[in-house]
Amino acid sequence: MKAVYLTLAVLTGLSAAPAADAPRTFNGVITDDMCARGGHATMRMGPTDAECTRACVNIHGAAYVLFDGKNVYALSDQQSPDRFAGQSVRVTGVLDSKTKTIRVQNIAARPSGR
Repeated sequence: MKAVYLTLAVLTGLSAAPAADAPRTFNGVITDDMCARGGHATMRMGPTDAECTRACVNIHGAAYVLFDGKNVYALSDQQSPDRFAGQSVRVTGVLDSKTKTIRVQNIAARPSGR
């Protein structure tokens, strides 16, 4: 009888355990952590937001982030975002909610107007 109760307890515990974090899609703009919330007008390290973002990363040691208009998410991949600097994108990955870091699986440009 103990074995039955133990088996039920284990199965109940497994069903209550959180599932492995599933990838999600996040929409926003690839920018840098120095200008994420304030925009690029203050730093203006180039004529476009993309050039300012790249300059902040390459010259000032900033990191690429995703800004969705409200939240700033750190990105585990710091190479792929370079080609999307200043652009609206969809990032697919797993969010670490404690550090607000997305473990990036894919980045794709979003069509204009979306």
